Amino acid sequence: MDTEENELAVLESKHRKEKKELQAQIQALKKAAKNDKTKRKELTAEILRLETEMDTRHQQEIDTANKNVKEETDTVLNNVENELTNVKISKAQKRRDKKLQQEKERDELIKQQEQENRHGPRNIELQEINNKLKVRGLKIFMIPSDGDCLYKAISHQLAIIKKKDVSVDELRVSAAKYIRQNKGDFLPFMTNPDTFEMLTDEEFEEYCEKLENTKVWGGQLEVRALSNSLQCPITIIQATGPGSIDQGDEYEKPPLIITYHRHMYGLGEHYNSTVQGEVEVGSC
Repeated sequence: MDTEENELAVLESKHRKEKKELQAQIQALKKAAKNDKTKRKELTAEILRLETEMDTRHQQEIDTANKNVKEETDTVLNNVENELTNVKISKAQKRRDKKLQQEKERDELIKQQEQENRHGPRNIELQEINNKLKVRGLKIFMIPSDGDCLYKAISHQLAIIKKKDVSVDELRVSAAKYIRQNKGDFLPFMTNPDTFEMLTDEEFEEYCEKLENTKVWGGQLEVRALSNSLQCPITIIQATGPGSIDQGDEYEKPPLIITYHRHMYGLGEHYNSTVQGEVEVGSC
């Protein structure tokens, strides 16, 4: 087990180093694009692509490492069981055998659950969203789940659809500013999660402060604020309900098209962006 733990530690160290190198690469890209208007417009989408590709690769490497550890553990357990057939089984050994059997049964239950998850809510939702995107000639562009997913999805769409370079921080400030300026339109829909009462003036300002300065998750109110502040239509594709939720139809098209997921991650709701193309078979 020490060997496997060392391998995982080496992998984690490698990932930390690669993240630092990527940050250095991003800073170099920003520096190179500082005086080039064309490169600046493309920079946000490129940074998102690099971060997403690294996150995906790192997760695959961790999954593979964990799988190897489990396979080696299973091999050790099987060897132990074979050796025990040639010795007298004591009461203590019987207890150990019982524990091993329970662990094996638990592993079988885990495998069974993984199989059932193939037809679970996450994949069903993905299939429904992909079907709706296919009609539009689109596919999902994955956004990291870090609290900024809505703003990163909008930033990515602005880069590829409107050819505008707008950062996550700029979008957060813009949304908060619009909500403050139109308090009367938003406040009736903002309630305290504990009391279910409409926010007080102090709570309203605290809400806007968090929106601006933290990674607090964005929802429908923020989508509305972004659409109006950017003067750009935003279309949200989701698995259930109408084919799309459209915000800002009065503004000039084409719309920014993002996807809304209830079951993609265990932490809760999530937004992704979209790009032209078709989903590969088996990608769900």
